[in-house]
Amino acid sequence: MFIATSLLFSCGEKKAAPEATPSEVLENKRIQTADLQSILDSAKVKGAIVIMDSRAKTLYSNDFDWAGIQRLPASTFKIPNSLIALETGVVQHDSTLFKWNGEERYLKVWEQDLTFNQAFHYSCVPCYQEVALKIGVKRMKYYLKEFRYGAMKVDSTNIDHFWLEGTSKISPLQQINFLQRFYESKLPISKRTEALMKSLMVIEKKEAYSLSGKTGWATANNTDNGWFVGYVEIGGNPYFFATNIEPLPDFDMKRFAAIRKEVTMAALQQIGILK
Repeated sequence: MFIATSLLFSCGEKKAAPEATPSEVLENKRIQTADLQSILDSAKVKGAIVIMDSRAKTLYSNDFDWAGIQRLPASTFKIPNSLIALETGVVQHDSTLFKWNGEERYLKVWEQDLTFNQAFHYSCVPCYQEVALKIGVKRMKYYLKEFRYGAMKVDSTNIDHFWLEGTSKISPLQQINFLQRFYESKLPISKRTEALMKSLMVIEKKEAYSLSGKTGWATANNTDNGWFVGYVEIGGNPYFFATNIEPLPDFDMKRFAAIRKEVTMAALQQIGILK
């Protein structure tokens, strides 16, 4: 399939925020493709889809400027939050149970006892707020610094919500860099934590590929911002992705939860990674 592209290199390229682009990412060849922009246009959203072929050291995107801008991580933060919880022993394993206190919650699916695995996939905010409080400010800040995970602003006043509102931020390019280092065992965590997390992140397994990741959705300044980050494994080769989008005025918000994954999968097919 023909892909309309323009080849971009890191030297001399304008970046929205220099600190938002890790040096490891700058080493990759960049291919900007209008075909990925067409996917977003058709979906009536704006933003950036970034896909990384680590073996070929190549990044694909419709908008590398957007990809360098940092925004609230929202529920994509459940990935580092889970890693820290497992590494510190706050959570023992994926079947650790979170007891529901009987109070009304934002989503009905959260109003039940949930295992850690379920809490991750149902994106249970109260469960992960409990996790963050148990981790505490000191350990949270320590591991986030070790992980080089964006620019998180953590203190005693926001420990249970800093990833949902406020000034914490991370860019799509940083998300990909973090995921790559996690996948390649370059984070300061045990093999056990890594294995548990890789199992936890699996969304679907098919004969042709395995899809792992996490979505996120934040609302700030009356603007909805959606994420889908993760990786696809095909024949033992990972392809990392980070999608960050916002709805256009005529977008049907009932579709926003689903559209994050839909445009990402369409992009993976357009690039030729998925058939």
